[in-house]
Amino acid sequence: MIIVTGGAGFIGSALVWKLNKHGYDKIIVVDELGKSEKWKNLNGLSFADFIHKDDFIGMVLQRKINFKVDAIFHLGACSSTTETDADYLIDNNFHYSQELAKFSLENGNRFIYASSAATYGDGSFGYIDDEDNLESLRPLNMYGYSKHLFDLWIKRNKLLDKVVGLKYFNVYGPNEYHKEDMRSVVHKAFEQVRDYGKVKLFKSYNPNFKDGEQKRDFVYVKDAVDMTLFFFDNKNVNGIFNVGTGNAQTWIELVTALFDSMNKPLNIEFIDMPEEIKSKYQYFTQANLTKIRDAGYDKPIMNVQNGVKDYVKNYLLKNSYLGLSRD
Repeated sequence: MIIVTGGAGFIGSALVWKLNKHGYDKIIVVDELGKSEKWKNLNGLSFADFIHKDDFIGMVLQRKINFKVDAIFHLGACSSTTETDADYLIDNNFHYSQELAKFSLENGNRFIYASSAATYGDGSFGYIDDEDNLESLRPLNMYGYSKHLFDLWIKRNKLLDKVVGLKYFNVYGPNEYHKEDMRSVVHKAFEQVRDYGKVKLFKSYNPNFKDGEQKRDFVYVKDAVDMTLFFFDNKNVNGIFNVGTGNAQTWIELVTALFDSMNKPLNIEFIDMPEEIKSKYQYFTQANLTKIRDAGYDKPIMNVQNGVKDYVKNYLLKNSYLGLSRD
Protein backbone atom coordinates (compact mmCIF):
# COMPACT_ATOMS: atom_id res chain seq x y z
CA MET A 1 0.00 0.00 0.00
CA ILE A 2 1.18 3.51 -0.81
CA ILE A 3 0.22 6.32 1.57
CA VAL A 4 -0.04 9.88 0.27
CA THR A 5 -0.59 12.50 2.96
CA GLY A 6 -2.06 15.66 1.52
CA GLY A 7 -3.39 13.33 -1.16
CA ALA A 8 -6.39 15.52 -1.91
CA GLY A 9 -4.24 18.62 -2.18
CA PHE A 10 -2.48 20.14 -5.15
CA ILE A 11 0.73 18.14 -5.57
CA GLY A 12 -0.67 15.17 -3.64
CA SER A 13 -3.63 14.61 -5.95
CA ALA A 14 -1.38 15.07 -8.99
CA LEU A 15 0.87 12.38 -7.54
CA VAL A 16 -2.07 10.00 -7.07
CA TRP A 17 -3.11 10.74 -10.66
CA LYS A 18 0.35 9.82 -11.96
CA LEU A 19 0.54 6.71 -9.76
CA ASN A 20 -2.76 5.61 -11.29
CA LYS A 21 -1.25 6.10 -14.73
CA HIS A 22 1.60 3.80 -13.70
CA GLY A 23 -0.87 1.12 -12.61
CA TYR A 24 -0.98 1.80 -8.86
CA ASP A 25 -4.35 2.02 -7.14
CA LYS A 26 -3.54 0.48 -3.75
CA ILE A 27 -3.24 3.96 -2.31
CA ILE A 28 -4.40 5.45 0.99
CA VAL A 29 -5.21 9.16 0.69
CA VAL A 30 -4.68 11.04 3.96
CA ASP A 31 -6.04 14.57 4.14
CA GLU A 32 -8.62 16.95 5.60
CA LEU A 33 -11.34 18.00 3.16
CA GLY A 34 -13.29 20.44 5.31
CA LYS A 35 -15.80 22.63 3.49
CA SER A 36 -13.63 23.54 0.54
CA GLU A 37 -13.91 22.04 -2.92
CA LYS A 38 -10.65 20.15 -2.51
CA TRP A 39 -12.64 16.91 -2.82
CA LYS A 40 -12.92 17.62 -6.55
CA ASN A 41 -9.21 16.88 -6.89
CA LEU A 42 -10.00 13.24 -6.08
CA ASN A 43 -12.76 12.91 -8.67
CA GLY A 44 -11.71 10.36 -11.26
CA LEU A 45 -8.77 9.03 -9.24
CA SER A 46 -8.45 5.43 -8.02
CA PHE A 47 -7.44 4.73 -4.43
CA ALA A 48 -8.23 2.16 -1.75
CA ASP A 49 -9.31 4.41 1.11
CA PHE A 50 -9.45 7.94 2.49
CA ILE A 51 -8.37 8.64 6.09
CA HIS A 52 -8.68 11.98 7.85
CA LYS A 53 -5.25 13.31 8.79
CA ASP A 54 -6.11 13.46 12.52
CA ASP A 55 -7.32 9.86 12.53
CA PHE A 56 -4.24 8.77 10.62
CA ILE A 57 -1.71 10.31 13.01
CA GLY A 58 -3.63 8.65 15.86
CA MET A 59 -3.22 5.31 14.11
CA VAL A 60 0.48 6.03 13.65
CA LEU A 61 1.06 7.03 17.28
CA GLN A 62 -0.74 3.94 18.54
CA ARG A 63 0.96 1.78 15.91
CA LYS A 64 -2.42 0.54 14.70
CA ILE A 65 -1.74 0.49 10.97
CA ASN A 66 -3.20 -2.88 10.00
CA PHE A 67 -2.07 -2.99 6.39
CA LYS A 68 1.33 -3.40 4.75
CA VAL A 69 2.88 -0.08 3.80
CA ASP A 70 5.37 0.07 0.93
CA ALA A 71 5.95 3.81 0.74
CA ILE A 72 4.84 7.05 2.35
CA PHE A 73 4.73 10.26 0.37
CA HIS A 74 4.36 12.90 3.07
CA LEU A 75 3.06 15.94 1.18
CA GLY A 76 0.47 17.08 3.71
CA ALA A 77 1.15 20.40 5.46
CA CYS A 78 -0.18 23.88 5.99
CA SER A 79 1.39 25.53 2.95
CA SER A 80 0.31 29.11 3.59
CA THR A 81 3.31 31.43 3.50
CA THR A 82 1.25 34.06 5.34
CA GLU A 83 0.11 31.82 8.21
CA THR A 84 1.04 33.52 11.50
CA ASP A 85 -0.01 30.84 14.01
CA ALA A 86 3.47 29.51 14.77
CA ASP A 87 2.25 26.88 17.23
CA TYR A 88 -0.09 25.43 14.61
CA LEU A 89 2.68 25.31 12.00
CA ILE A 90 5.10 23.64 14.40
CA ASP A 91 2.53 21.01 15.34
CA ASN A 92 1.14 20.41 11.84
CA ASN A 93 4.30 20.71 9.74
CA PHE A 94 7.08 19.69 12.13
CA HIS A 95 5.79 17.38 14.87
CA TYR A 96 3.41 15.50 12.53
CA SER A 97 6.33 14.92 10.15
CA GLN A 98 8.57 13.67 12.96
CA GLU A 99 6.07 11.04 14.07
CA LEU A 100 5.43 9.87 10.54
CA ALA A 101 9.15 9.59 9.80
CA LYS A 102 9.74 7.55 12.97
CA PHE A 103 6.92 5.18 12.06
CA SER A 104 8.11 4.82 8.49
CA LEU A 105 11.71 4.09 9.45
CA GLU A 106 10.66 1.59 12.12
CA ASN A 107 8.83 -0.38 9.45
CA GLY A 108 11.33 -0.03 6.63
CA ASN A 109 9.00 2.04 4.45
CA ARG A 110 10.22 4.34 1.70
CA PHE A 111 9.74 7.86 3.13
CA ILE A 112 9.60 10.82 0.75
CA TYR A 113 8.56 14.18 2.19
CA ALA A 114 7.90 17.70 0.96
CA SER A 115 10.28 20.39 2.07
CA SER A 116 10.17 23.77 0.31
CA ALA A 117 12.26 26.34 -1.51
CA ALA A 118 10.94 28.73 1.17
CA THR A 119 13.66 27.27 3.41
CA TYR A 120 16.26 29.17 1.34
CA GLY A 121 15.00 32.53 2.56
CA ASP A 122 16.32 35.46 0.55
CA GLY A 123 18.74 33.24 -1.35
CA SER A 124 21.85 34.78 0.19
CA PHE A 125 23.42 31.34 0.41
CA GLY A 126 22.22 30.28 -3.01
CA TYR A 127 19.75 27.58 -3.99
CA ILE A 128 22.03 24.55 -3.83
CA ASP A 129 20.57 21.46 -2.15
CA ASP A 130 23.72 20.79 -0.16
CA GLU A 131 22.87 19.33 3.25
CA ASP A 132 26.20 20.59 4.63
CA ASN A 133 24.87 24.15 4.45
CA LEU A 134 21.42 23.57 6.01
CA GLU A 135 22.30 25.35 9.23
CA SER A 136 23.18 28.56 7.38
CA LEU A 137 19.72 29.00 5.83
CA ARG A 138 17.35 31.64 7.22
CA PRO A 139 13.72 31.32 6.02
CA LEU A 140 11.72 34.55 5.69
CA ASN A 141 8.37 33.23 6.93
CA MET A 142 7.05 30.82 9.52
CA TYR A 143 5.96 28.29 6.91
CA GLY A 144 9.50 28.10 5.54
CA TYR A 145 10.88 27.86 9.06
CA SER A 146 8.58 24.93 9.94
CA LYS A 147 9.86 23.06 6.88
CA HIS A 148 13.45 24.00 7.67
CA LEU A 149 13.11 22.62 11.19
CA PHE A 150 12.19 19.22 9.84
CA ASP A 151 15.10 19.23 7.37
CA LEU A 152 17.40 20.00 10.30
CA TRP A 153 15.80 17.27 12.42
CA ILE A 154 16.40 14.74 9.65
CA LYS A 155 20.04 15.76 9.44
CA ARG A 156 20.67 15.85 13.19
CA ASN A 157 19.21 12.38 13.56
CA LYS A 158 21.48 11.09 10.78
CA LEU A 159 18.61 10.11 8.51
CA LEU A 160 19.71 11.81 5.29
CA ASP A 161 20.85 8.48 3.85
CA LYS A 162 17.49 6.85 4.66
CA VAL A 163 14.83 9.31 3.45
CA VAL A 164 14.18 11.84 0.68
CA GLY A 165 13.26 15.49 1.21
CA LEU A 166 12.10 17.56 -1.77
CA LYS A 167 12.45 21.33 -1.93
CA TYR A 168 9.63 22.30 -4.28
CA PHE A 169 10.03 25.66 -5.97
CA ASN A 170 7.08 27.62 -7.48
CA VAL A 171 4.74 24.83 -8.53
CA TYR A 172 1.72 25.65 -10.70
CA GLY A 173 -0.84 23.60 -12.58
CA PRO A 174 -4.21 21.82 -12.44
CA ASN A 175 -5.76 20.87 -9.07
CA GLU A 176 -4.55 24.00 -7.28
CA TYR A 177 -7.98 25.65 -7.55
CA HIS A 178 -8.91 25.19 -3.88
CA LYS A 179 -5.82 26.96 -2.54
CA GLU A 180 -7.43 30.41 -2.45
CA ASP A 181 -4.71 33.05 -1.92
CA MET A 182 -1.97 30.39 -2.13
CA ARG A 183 -2.85 29.57 -5.74
CA SER A 184 -0.13 30.22 -8.30
CA VAL A 185 -0.03 33.54 -10.13
CA VAL A 186 -0.93 31.60 -13.28
CA HIS A 187 -4.34 30.67 -11.90
CA LYS A 188 -4.98 34.10 -10.38
CA ALA A 189 -3.88 35.82 -13.58
CA PHE A 190 -6.08 33.55 -15.70
CA GLU A 191 -9.13 34.77 -13.78
CA GLN A 192 -8.03 38.39 -14.13
CA VAL A 193 -7.56 38.08 -17.89
CA ARG A 194 -10.82 36.19 -18.29
CA ASP A 195 -12.82 38.72 -16.27
CA TYR A 196 -11.00 42.04 -16.88
CA GLY A 197 -8.62 41.54 -19.79
CA LYS A 198 -5.52 42.48 -17.80
CA VAL A 199 -3.13 41.19 -15.13
CA LYS A 200 -1.93 42.98 -12.01
CA LEU A 201 1.68 42.39 -10.96
CA PHE A 202 3.62 43.82 -8.04
CA LYS A 203 6.04 46.65 -8.65
CA SER A 204 9.68 46.02 -7.85
CA TYR A 205 11.30 47.68 -4.85
CA ASN A 206 14.72 46.29 -5.61
CA PRO A 207 16.89 48.45 -7.92
CA ASN A 208 18.37 45.31 -9.45
CA PHE A 209 15.00 44.29 -10.90
CA LYS A 210 12.63 46.31 -13.06
CA ASP A 211 8.88 45.97 -12.58
CA GLY A 212 7.82 42.50 -13.68
CA GLU A 213 11.39 41.32 -14.10
CA GLN A 214 11.57 39.67 -10.71
CA LYS A 215 12.49 36.05 -11.40
CA ARG A 216 11.24 32.76 -10.00
CA ASP A 217 11.77 29.11 -10.82
CA PHE A 218 8.26 28.16 -11.98
CA VAL A 219 7.84 24.39 -12.22
CA TYR A 220 4.81 22.69 -13.75
CA VAL A 221 3.12 20.21 -11.43
CA LYS A 222 3.48 17.35 -13.91
CA ASP A 223 7.26 17.79 -13.85
CA ALA A 224 7.24 18.13 -10.06
CA VAL A 225 5.40 14.80 -9.81
CA ASP A 226 7.76 13.07 -12.26
CA MET A 227 10.72 14.24 -10.21
CA THR A 228 9.04 13.02 -7.02
CA LEU A 229 8.37 9.57 -8.47
CA PHE A 230 12.00 9.29 -9.55
CA PHE A 231 12.81 8.66 -5.89
CA PHE A 232 10.07 6.06 -5.60
CA ASP A 233 11.62 4.17 -8.51
CA ASN A 234 15.20 4.66 -7.27
CA LYS A 235 15.18 3.58 -3.65
CA ASN A 236 18.95 3.76 -3.33
CA VAL A 237 18.90 7.55 -3.85
CA ASN A 238 18.40 9.55 -0.64
CA GLY A 239 18.93 13.02 0.77
CA ILE A 240 17.44 16.47 0.18
CA PHE A 241 16.88 17.55 -3.42
CA ASN A 242 15.58 20.58 -5.29
CA VAL A 243 12.49 20.21 -7.46
CA GLY A 244 12.34 22.97 -10.06
CA THR A 245 13.30 23.72 -13.65
CA GLY A 246 16.78 25.06 -12.98
CA ASN A 247 15.87 28.15 -15.01
CA ALA A 248 14.49 31.34 -13.46
CA GLN A 249 12.00 33.25 -15.61
CA THR A 250 10.37 36.64 -15.12
CA TRP A 251 6.80 37.37 -14.15
CA ILE A 252 6.44 39.10 -17.51
CA GLU A 253 7.47 35.91 -19.32
CA LEU A 254 4.96 33.97 -17.23
CA VAL A 255 1.98 36.21 -17.93
CA THR A 256 2.97 36.66 -21.57
CA ALA A 257 2.69 32.87 -21.94
CA LEU A 258 -0.73 33.09 -20.30
CA PHE A 259 -2.03 35.83 -22.62
CA ASP A 260 -0.68 33.93 -25.63
CA SER A 261 -2.40 30.71 -24.51
CA MET A 262 -5.68 32.59 -24.10
CA ASN A 263 -5.25 34.39 -27.45
CA LYS A 264 -5.47 37.75 -25.67
CA PRO A 265 -3.33 40.91 -26.10
CA LEU A 266 -0.74 41.50 -23.38
CA ASN A 267 -2.04 43.95 -20.76
CA ILE A 268 -0.16 44.35 -17.46
CA GLU A 269 -0.84 46.81 -14.63
CA PHE A 270 1.85 47.19 -11.98
CA ILE A 271 0.53 47.73 -8.47
CA ASP A 272 2.03 48.51 -5.06
CA MET A 273 3.20 45.57 -2.98
CA PRO A 274 1.51 45.22 0.44
CA GLU A 275 3.75 46.48 3.24
CA GLU A 276 3.46 43.23 5.18
CA ILE A 277 5.19 41.18 2.48
CA LYS A 278 7.84 43.63 1.27
CA SER A 279 10.47 42.38 3.71
CA LYS A 280 9.65 38.73 2.92
CA TYR A 281 9.52 38.97 -0.86
CA GLN A 282 11.84 36.77 -2.93
CA TYR A 283 13.10 38.63 -6.00
CA PHE A 284 14.97 35.66 -7.44
CA THR A 285 14.77 31.90 -7.02
CA GLN A 286 16.40 29.26 -9.17
CA ALA A 287 16.78 25.60 -8.30
CA ASN A 288 20.22 24.16 -8.77
CA LEU A 289 19.47 20.75 -10.33
CA THR A 290 23.00 19.37 -10.43
CA LYS A 291 22.31 16.95 -7.58
CA ILE A 292 19.15 15.36 -8.98
CA ARG A 293 20.64 15.21 -12.47
CA ASP A 294 23.77 13.51 -11.09
CA ALA A 295 21.49 11.05 -9.29
CA GLY A 296 20.09 9.98 -12.66
CA TYR A 297 17.02 12.11 -13.36
CA ASP A 298 17.27 12.79 -17.08
CA LYS A 299 13.79 13.81 -18.23
CA PRO A 300 13.36 17.18 -19.95
CA ILE A 301 11.55 19.81 -17.85
CA MET A 302 9.00 22.23 -19.31
CA ASN A 303 9.63 25.97 -19.34
CA VAL A 304 6.78 28.37 -18.53
CA GLN A 305 5.83 28.76 -22.17
CA ASN A 306 5.05 25.04 -22.54
CA GLY A 307 3.77 24.44 -19.01
CA VAL A 308 1.40 27.39 -19.03
CA LYS A 309 0.13 26.43 -22.48
CA ASP A 310 -0.77 22.91 -21.30
CA TYR A 311 -2.34 24.24 -18.09
CA VAL A 312 -4.46 26.86 -19.84
CA LYS A 313 -5.58 24.96 -22.91
CA ASN A 314 -6.16 21.53 -21.37
CA TYR A 315 -7.41 22.49 -17.90
CA LEU A 316 -8.26 26.12 -17.16
CA LEU A 317 -10.21 26.81 -20.34
CA LYS A 318 -12.01 23.49 -19.89
CA ASN A 319 -12.50 23.93 -16.13
CA SER A 320 -11.01 20.46 -15.77
CA TYR A 321 -9.12 18.46 -13.13
CA LEU A 322 -6.33 15.95 -13.65
CA GLY A 323 -8.54 12.98 -12.75
CA LEU A 324 -11.17 14.07 -15.26
CA SER A 325 -8.84 14.81 -18.14
CA ARG A 326 -8.04 12.44 -20.98
CA ASP A 327 -4.33 13.27 -20.79
